[in-house]
Amino acid sequence: MCYNCLINQKGIMINSTQVSYITLGAYFDSGPIKYLFFMILISLYTFIISANVLLIVIICMNRSLHEPMYLFLCSLFVNELYGSTGLFPFLLVQILSDVHTVSAPFCFLQIFCLYTYASVEFFNLAIMSYDRYLAVCYPLQYNTRMTFNKVATLIALTWLYPSLVVVVMTSLSASLQLCGNVIHKVYCDNYSVVKLACYDTSVNNIYGFIATCFLVFGPVILILYTYIKILKVCFSGSRQTRQKAVSTCTPHLASLLNFSFGASFEILQSRFNMNSVPNMLRIFLSLYWLTCQPLFNPVMYGLKISKIRTVCRSLFCWKALSIQKICVA
Repeated sequence: MCYNCLINQKGIMINSTQVSYITLGAYFDSGPIKYLFFMILISLYTFIISANVLLIVIICMNRSLHEPMYLFLCSLFVNELYGSTGLFPFLLVQILSDVHTVSAPFCFLQIFCLYTYASVEFFNLAIMSYDRYLAVCYPLQYNTRMTFNKVATLIALTWLYPSLVVVVMTSLSASLQLCGNVIHKVYCDNYSVVKLACYDTSVNNIYGFIATCFLVFGPVILILYTYIKILKVCFSGSRQTRQKAVSTCTPHLASLLNFSFGASFEILQSRFNMNSVPNMLRIFLSLYWLTCQPLFNPVMYGLKISKIRTVCRSLFCWKALSIQKICVA
């Protein structure tokens, strides 16, 4: 009698063991060019860390930037650091490694980090759109509606609620008995792991659908609602109102579209057969949704928002002046 066998959904007996490691099957032997990939990734990671840390420090150190919009931006930049740290060091190690395996506990830890990052990103963008909605539609009541306590509560919910939802999802996946250990990704992905399960995954699928509705569709509906209200005010308001709305909403809208594009392709790639797409392109697009925001946001917000741009300019000018004085002395 087979004690390590399970009956799958079709009634076929299959072997099952407690998987202790996951093999990432999307890596391929790139020869010496892997060092080029390594240098590109480490350069991107260095830029992400430097740019996001710089903007966090600027916002924290300047009292003129202690406003709701900039505090939400600070939360966004912290999330970029969190998400990129959950991905880039792992990729750098895997690129230089000849064996592309990862322990099961670490794999689920990475799943938690990356899915939390994506969920917090959507929630951050949602509360930022709500903040812009109040600023444009209720400018006289903005300070009374968006108090410090409310800002702190929104930021706390942005981080705690997605984390709790993803913890349950990851726990359900970690408890599955797997009949394989190969996923065709360059990082750990929850849906790919669930597809390796030996038995019925209805609970995982139902919970995954509900979690997606709350973590993705919920924030997107709030964003659409706020922008519909903002557009109504812009069409019926003065030219000055329209200019204010455009200047404050453009970076946020660009960030939302950028992240939504990457996330949408990743969902499609996970659920449907994409073998007709070249392997390198699939890998690039599967990484895009995790790397686009940490690279895109500090540049977009740093260049577009005048207050941040002014503080950055004054900071660098002060440093240049200090260096010049030292050289003259």
